[in-house]
Amino acid sequence: MNSAENNLVCTAKIDASCRVPLLALFGGAALWLVVGLLLALLASLTFHAPEMFARCPFATYGHLAPAANDLLVYGFAIPAGLGVMLWIFARLSHAELVLPLVPVVAANLWHLGVFIGVATILCGGSSGFTWLEFSRASAMLLGVAFVLIAISAVATFGQRKERELYPSHWFLLAALLWFPWIYSTSNLFLVTLWPVRGVTQAVINWWFTNNLVFVWLALVGVGVAFYFLPKLAGRPLHSRFYALFAFWTLILFGTWIGIPQGAPVPAWLPTTSAFASLLLILPLIAIAVIVVKTVWGAKVVCKGGPFCYLKFGMTAFILSGLMLIASACPEHGRTLEFTWFGQAQTQLQILGFFAIVICGAIYEILPRVMGGELPFPKFVRLQHWCFMLGTVLLVGSLAFAGVKQGRAGYDPAAAIFGLRICTLGWTFLLLGSLLFAANIFVMTIKWKLALVKTVIAYIKSPLETSEVKS
Repeated sequence: MNSAENNLVCTAKIDASCRVPLLALFGGAALWLVVGLLLALLASLTFHAPEMFARCPFATYGHLAPAANDLLVYGFAIPAGLGVMLWIFARLSHAELVLPLVPVVAANLWHLGVFIGVATILCGGSSGFTWLEFSRASAMLLGVAFVLIAISAVATFGQRKERELYPSHWFLLAALLWFPWIYSTSNLFLVTLWPVRGVTQAVINWWFTNNLVFVWLALVGVGVAFYFLPKLAGRPLHSRFYALFAFWTLILFGTWIGIPQGAPVPAWLPTTSAFASLLLILPLIAIAVIVVKTVWGAKVVCKGGPFCYLKFGMTAFILSGLMLIASACPEHGRTLEFTWFGQAQTQLQILGFFAIVICGAIYEILPRVMGGELPFPKFVRLQHWCFMLGTVLLVGSLAFAGVKQGRAGYDPAAAIFGLRICTLGWTFLLLGSLLFAANIFVMTIKWKLALVKTVIAYIKSPLETSEVKS
């Protein structure tokens, strides 16, 4: 067997070791994505059709919106990102996934924690802190599950055969350390039996929100894009120096932003936050240069495949960062901070950037891990257009509504037209999520049926052999 055949066998073993953990993580993530987008659509309907859920106390905007947001991040983004991380670590390490049963157990614990947390929110048991609405029991399950998956990822990283680190390593390893730090710290100070008091609660909540929605998603999404873009473009990543510069400036300046200009806190806090937001232009420029130089001139036919997902997602990331910088400027921040503009930037970061990048990565990973083609390959292109159109409608309408509302002196009526268009955007995103879930669930069912057939054939074979001998 020559070296090429050895490499194919080794790659097949690596992919097979990731199969069950990735199915557990991706399957639950796809389900929570559908449910989260459905709840977000229902929450949007409460603004221009409030009588629709007038007799359902759990279907108010205060219940539906936080449940939808938490499902999009905790239900979909984090487990899907962790699944992609595990595969990338195994591939870059040229080693099989270490402790493959640990991520399977952790995935089930994670999805159980998400279910408990969402049920608590819908029943009125939210903690009241943005992105920390889950109960203490749910938070403990999520924390334990994340640590278990991180152990498997780090152990796989430790088995790597090549000692030199790829740029994706920097971003993904930082993400593995970042989430336990910010999640445990914020829960310790806000959701425990002895929380901090006063304006400190708001400051900690702003700090956590920014580090979760912008920094953590950026670390994972950019790290994944830096792995797949060169592979799909057939060209090396443009510059390791630019990637290193983007990494350090992102984590250095990104963690300081998020304090609104009109916050009732000492003046140095929003001033520092605004200055750090302005400095975010440095990693954004570096990342934009890397992406453009890597994909420019690549002879790859896009046609709505994973390459298109990644290019659109990285473009959305740059736009999301620019929107964040604009909202942090004192001149614009005081006008936009109580409007829908902030929600537009958040959804662009979650859905326009992270969800599209991760979905493109999953579509590239699943056929390799499962050893077969996707059951509905045309759904990939259709989902791309649904997600792209839905993101443009959602983010564009919310940003328009926010600007118009701010200029009208925060008049709620000024945002009605934008909220109606926003509902259409949620509809397209929900349709795309159904296509995504269909591919994952059908592929999982086919694999399970094939596994059952193999087990039955294995059980029957000794019986048939004994009958022939007799």
